[in-house]
Amino acid sequence: MSPKKNSNIADCKSEMVKPRRGRPAVPPGLVLKAADALFADADSPATVTMDAIAAAAGVGKGTLFRAFGSRDVEEGDLPLGPETSSRERAVAFLDALLLFKLKNIHLIRALELGPGVLQSEHYKWMHGLLQHLIEDAALGAKAGDAVFEAHVLLAGLHIDLVEVMIAGGLSLEAIRQAQAAHARAMIDSARFSRNCAKRG
Repeated sequence: MSPKKNSNIADCKSEMVKPRRGRPAVPPGLVLKAADALFADADSPATVTMDAIAAAAGVGKGTLFRAFGSRDVEEGDLPLGPETSSRERAVAFLDALLLFKLKNIHLIRALELGPGVLQSEHYKWMHGLLQHLIEDAALGAKAGDAVFEAHVLLAGLHIDLVEVMIAGGLSLEAIRQAQAAHARAMIDSARFSRNCAKRG
């Protein structure tokens, strides 16, 4: 089921911000320090798992996912009000997701290099929200277009690809601008296809 139109990007607040009843808050510094130490000692980032990070930090894997899951993208100043178009909300969501990944790069690297990431709940949530925004921005587009486009846009934010672009000389601002332009172009293309189909 697609998320509701006014889904809040920060709908799953981190345990670090708002502890769940009966559980102590997860100290973010402790988790990040544990992750940094594991990556520093590892021969390859691919050998560091979320299980290892959770064990090193002394927390459960489920707690780690809740504390640093991608649903925890901060709302900040994102244009998420009802007056903002779904097209621009999609762009803002992708931009916030990029910044969140870079802010928590070690944990994201461990998460995305692990098996089954596309079947994980956090990916399904991100894809569902983005798919809904695309469908809303291009009402009447071909069935399946929004599903495909959401996958493509999220693939462009895989942490390995982002790191390769930065290592190749692209600045963060250049990546953000290119990503926004690409997202707008994909949504506009879906709109164009819809309008052509109507005239045809």
